[in-house]
Amino acid sequence: MDFAFTDEQQMIRDTAEAFLKDTSTSEAVRTAMVSELGYDAELWQRLCGEMYWQAIHIPEAYGGLGLSYIELIAIVEQMGRYLLCAPYFSTVCLATNALLCAGSEEQKAEHLGAICEGKTATLAWSNTGGWTADSVSASVRKDGDDYLLNGDYRYVIDGASAELLILAAKEEGNNAVQLFAVDATAAGIERQALPTMDQTRRQAAIQLKDLRVPAGAKLTCESDDAADALNKTLQLATVALAAEQAGGMQQLLSSAVEYTQERKQFNRPIASFQSIKHKAADMMMRNEVARSSIYYAACVADEALTGGELSAELPEAASIAKAWCSEAYFKNAGEAMQMHGGVGFTWEYDVHLYFKRAKASEHLLGNSDQHRENIASLLLDGE
Repeated sequence: MDFAFTDEQQMIRDTAEAFLKDTSTSEAVRTAMVSELGYDAELWQRLCGEMYWQAIHIPEAYGGLGLSYIELIAIVEQMGRYLLCAPYFSTVCLATNALLCAGSEEQKAEHLGAICEGKTATLAWSNTGGWTADSVSASVRKDGDDYLLNGDYRYVIDGASAELLILAAKEEGNNAVQLFAVDATAAGIERQALPTMDQTRRQAAIQLKDLRVPAGAKLTCESDDAADALNKTLQLATVALAAEQAGGMQQLLSSAVEYTQERKQFNRPIASFQSIKHKAADMMMRNEVARSSIYYAACVADEALTGGELSAELPEAASIAKAWCSEAYFKNAGEAMQMHGGVGFTWEYDVHLYFKRAKASEHLLGNSDQHRENIASLLLDGE
């Protein structure tokens, strides 16, 4: 497999870096993360209107650019590097992937077309923080021609501000998982923003009380159980989250090296100290391994969406990337803080923002231990 970017992919990556470096500055992040929405609505419109990133891997038939998951990962990596505050991960990496995996042609045309126009969306599936379809706890039952949904969701990314909700629920009686595309303002939905350690990524609790939805809201799957489609969606999102972590790792290394070249002790930059060099070298090694894991996983993810021969490797590739990036990101955040000394955790420096994002993203969609267990199970099943 060729891991080198094509000229077009390199251009997309460089464009993303340049755009986010100018727009997702430290000041912009700090302003957005304490705003009511948790992001800059004007920047989101620019991202959708000028860059058209929300449509990056949506097929052209539904109004998208029709590019691969590799281009998506290249952009998401830069978003993680600059801590972009925007409903991108929830809209593109969760909701869009759910529609691609489970929606009918009519549903894809309707909802993906709206996302291409800038509509925000998210996926809600669990109230325990589990990262597979087994953690779905909300219930659904048929009521005439409609469906009635009841239950609670927690840790819903951008759940308080999203305009479209993809809701997972289990059928009463047979526990089959179903997915529904619902307007977030529908009667029977209560949303509450949750306080979080990582202010750059908003989460919410959602409660359904006899939410009535028409039969057409149910996403049509090839089987009567959408569990496989939901698991595939979460695995695709896991690859994207690992890419965010890799981007954050790179920025931590860059900022730490820059600081140590300026900070002086004993009349020389502390970057010249051997212990600092060792820390920087270890951080770089973790970055390079992370980048290899996410772009291999991106290749596998792309084939999973298009039915290629590597599709079956998606659960393993996603878990490998997330297991490594979760630990490596938090380790690099800790090292960067040590290299900054006592000022590393102060409000004036951004290291503490990355430190919080590293810890929060470590547990989102499964921590390293959970993904290692998943890898072990997959290996045992393959014997």
